[in-house]
Amino acid sequence: MSVEIIGMITATPSAEVDQPLGAAVDADFVRRFAQAHESAGFDRALVGYFSNGAEGAVVSAFIAAATERLGILLAYRPGVIAPPLAARQLATLDQFSNGRVALNVISGGSDADQRRDGDYLDHDARYARTDEYLQVLKTIWTAQAPVDHHGRFYRFDGALPNVRTQQKPHIPIYFSGSSDAAVEVAARHADTYMLWGEPLADFAAHVQKVRAAAQRQGRSPRISVSFRPIVADTEEAAWKRAAEILERVRENRARLGLPLNDHAPANVGSQRLLAAARRGDVLDQRLWTGIAQLTGAQWNSTALVGTAEQVAEALGEYHLRGASTFLIRGFDPLDDALLYGRELIPAIRERIAGLQRRHAG
Repeated sequence: MSVEIIGMITATPSAEVDQPLGAAVDADFVRRFAQAHESAGFDRALVGYFSNGAEGAVVSAFIAAATERLGILLAYRPGVIAPPLAARQLATLDQFSNGRVALNVISGGSDADQRRDGDYLDHDARYARTDEYLQVLKTIWTAQAPVDHHGRFYRFDGALPNVRTQQKPHIPIYFSGSSDAAVEVAARHADTYMLWGEPLADFAAHVQKVRAAAQRQGRSPRISVSFRPIVADTEEAAWKRAAEILERVRENRARLGLPLNDHAPANVGSQRLLAAARRGDVLDQRLWTGIAQLTGAQWNSTALVGTAEQVAEALGEYHLRGASTFLIRGFDPLDDALLYGRELIPAIRERIAGLQRRHAG
């Protein structure tokens, strides 16, 4: 199985804070950022979902027009758009991008953030809705006749499947969420299940849980793990840069009045990362939790620190425990994407290819 490497594109230059700084959309930056990912050799780039930022499907269409080969992983919250319209919207984007779109389904872990977009369902109900939503999308995408649906959350008659996805049988579905409810929905629908960067033992245990749930559904999704690599020519220089990043993030959060400690995140993924961070600043030799501790692990905030070869070696350990997709994004996003292309991505591909050759032999 080939390794897949995913980056992340935001609609404006961003810092490690909870809100955009300055304008929320910078078209020239998005164009340069997307083309940097393509030239660096990323397979895909994640376009996130932000209730306080640019709308992801529109950003994705812009990225598709600015690039030729780069795949797009669109973060998507079920429930914001009715599924018949969503099926057409996403199929249209798949056609215009020449089959380069995948869907990162995020049901939402923060009640407050969901309410910004008018969603008042509780956590478990959101996942139940996601289950129904994804089944409807797949049904419309693969239907040969108008679709009627009368479910718990959605009701419609005669939804037309005229707008077909270019990819068959449908757009690939990536799934994020670590709660028990999330894992059960992922088991039924995920082509790739996504985890934030946890310590190796925690990662392996959660992968086993997901695989067991998927096996009960007759399925076997790929596994993705996300990190924020901090790479330099020497290990000492990489750790020096990590310390500088930590201070920069601390200053940004203090300036914006954001909390620096006593975090109590609502979503299970953040709770897992924060629990790991409380076990130490550095775990498994080079898994650094400093930003996760400072920010409350509200997103993928754990880093692997070292030279490109050292970080690739660390990612190889995750590959041996089930990961075949790596989402890597930096704390200096555009510069780091270019750096990863020069050093880290070739090292990752070489490391994983070596492990696969040894396994095959």
